[in-house]
Amino acid sequence: MINQLTLSNLRIKGAKMEISKNKIKSFEDLDVYQNTYRGMMTVFDKILPNLPKEEIYDLTDQLRRSSKAIPRLIAEGHSKRHQKRGFQKYIDDAMAESNETIVSLHQVKDLYSKNVDAEICKELITLYDISSRQLYKLALAWDKFTNRRAVSG
Repeated sequence: MINQLTLSNLRIKGAKMEISKNKIKSFEDLDVYQNTYRGMMTVFDKILPNLPKEEIYDLTDQLRRSSKAIPRLIAEGHSKRHQKRGFQKYIDDAMAESNETIVSLHQVKDLYSKNVDAEICKELITLYDISSRQLYKLALAWDKFTNRRAVSG
């Protein structure tokens, strides 16, 4: 099991998200930010150190960059939440990086099962799959707000 990462920490029931009534004051209040940040830390602690040296400029580098990008894009998008296109661009980019991370984790699991714990990879794949769904639902929900500046402040 992963120390910092357990699927029970996710506020998801099946494919449906629980609706939190807490006001979002910062990007750090978003479950998807918290989950992807924990996922990134697990990738750095449990996956990257175990990959072979010949992957340093390919799979290791790609997984390092994509897992780090997701929480950064969420934070950046949150700062542009009053702009529909600005917010959507960052959320779409975060979703793309999340999907890219999923593919890289599948590759790690399938190519280097002797080096890494396959269960950790599977849990991370699930986390990023859920995160991609959260990002998609966040983009849809945000689309419904008419006065973004007043609501998001």
